[in-house]
Amino acid sequence: MNPSFRPAPGPGVRDLAARIRRLAPSCGPVRLVGVDGHAGSGKSTFAGELSAALGGVPVLRLDDIASHDALFDWTGRLLDQVVEPFARGRTAHYAPYDWRARRFGSPRPLPPAPVVLLEGVGAGRRALRPYLALLLWMELPREDAWARGRSRDGEEQREFWDRWVPAERRHFTDDPSRPFADLLVRQRDQGYEVLGGPAGTVGPDQSLTDGDGPPAVC
Repeated sequence: MNPSFRPAPGPGVRDLAARIRRLAPSCGPVRLVGVDGHAGSGKSTFAGELSAALGGVPVLRLDDIASHDALFDWTGRLLDQVVEPFARGRTAHYAPYDWRARRFGSPRPLPPAPVVLLEGVGAGRRALRPYLALLLWMELPREDAWARGRSRDGEEQREFWDRWVPAERRHFTDDPSRPFADLLVRQRDQGYEVLGGPAGTVGPDQSLTDGDGPPAVC
């Protein structure tokens, strides 16, 4: 397969995208959508497909906000650089972290688009939830997700994963996201299944299936 080829989003992803467009803005003019889950659970791939279904909306990856010295202690930086400018209707500027060089780069502009996807472990933390229009959780058990992440990253990243796993455990013990997820996204052999989440809503008053229908299969 041509590595540049990307299959078109399935009908379930398109349906989810249509629902997101109908949500009220949550952070200034922006519908900020969180895509959370354990490391290795497939957040980046799903966020890319959802972005495509939404016409190529920006995806802000929390890997660009975190750092070796602050795997999870990045809330203030995200609020200052991104959330607060969005709340005022202004272009955000964030300095992406280079994980190989171990330093932050030059600031990048991020305009307040109608939808911005916030993807990464901790996207649904309590400090961010007031600004989210929707919180999605990638439904994969942590041990399975971590095993997949370790296999993906190889021996070169073994020491990083040895540090990451206990840090992620502590984070989700202190500040869980899944109980507040509006929707659960489960990867299948082909596509995704989208289920109602523990929070039970899509935005303030609309369930994914209107309470009775089957899950959407992407």
